[in-house]
Amino acid sequence: MKKYTYTEKKDTRSGFGAGLAELADKNQEVVALCADLIGSLKMEKFIEKAPERFFQVGIAEANMIGMAAGLAIEGKIPFTGTFANFSTGRVYDQIRQSVAYSGKNVKICASHAGLTLGEDGATHQILEDIGLMKMLPGMTVINTCDYNQTKAATIAIADYDGPVYLRFGRPVIPVFTDENQIFEIGKAWMVNEGKEVTIVATGHLVWEAIRAGEILEEQGIDAEIINIHTIKPLDTEAILNSVKKTGCIVTAEEHNRLGGLGDSVAQLLITEHLAPQEYVAVNDSFGESGTPDQLMEKYGLTAGDIVKAAKKVMKRKLGFKHNFNEGSK
Repeated sequence: MKKYTYTEKKDTRSGFGAGLAELADKNQEVVALCADLIGSLKMEKFIEKAPERFFQVGIAEANMIGMAAGLAIEGKIPFTGTFANFSTGRVYDQIRQSVAYSGKNVKICASHAGLTLGEDGATHQILEDIGLMKMLPGMTVINTCDYNQTKAATIAIADYDGPVYLRFGRPVIPVFTDENQIFEIGKAWMVNEGKEVTIVATGHLVWEAIRAGEILEEQGIDAEIINIHTIKPLDTEAILNSVKKTGCIVTAEEHNRLGGLGDSVAQLLITEHLAPQEYVAVNDSFGESGTPDQLMEKYGLTAGDIVKAAKKVMKRKLGFKHNFNEGSK
């Protein structure tokens, strides 16, 4: 298995801030809007560089989306910033009606996603946002795995014409991807090639998947690990090619198992290539207050949980092959 190491940990929201600051110099059409959370979204550097292109909306998220839609009509490239809960659930009507329906070039950038927002608890966490956003026609949905990938994605979406939902988080996590990477929307990243089980992961769970792969390797199991940073459009070719080789798959995400990456993969498999699948995700519940590590452990989102799912799906693969062969006689 390919070895991944890191020398520092950073929060993915800081990657967004760094990317946005670079865009302040690179693209004069980029404007930024924030709903009273400048520090949390790491927007200070953009404001220093381009104060005339920043709009502090206050705690008025619906108004922020409406303003962004208007700025897009005038040819600007608006980046909105607030917590993922307030970026989606609070303003879903405005996103649907004013942005998605007309395909406006608005970038909805959402921090503090998932459980790892931590101690602020269920009212500020959101585990349904990927499902909400991927159901909107024409909406691109991106969920990045570390600081470097988030920075690269932030820069890349400025050149993409159309609405984008960019999801990232609060906790510091290992920085393990290339500092100078080029982010390609809709193109999965092959983390490690393997033969016995496919693990596709997104966001913070990519690092957990890498750790799981190392544990599995120690136990003689060869896992293929794929980073699905773009949930919509999904890289169906990468997933199908992998599953046709390994015969089974685990999906791992910091999201409700209903409506997230796992459901997109299941939809693909049922129509294109039948294979057993196991989910590593929150099982149809809200979160609660706690440290990120405590919550990841309680809700079954750790490397150990991915290892268990991989072993379970490999056992199911044996039965699936037997039943399939019997049924085809």
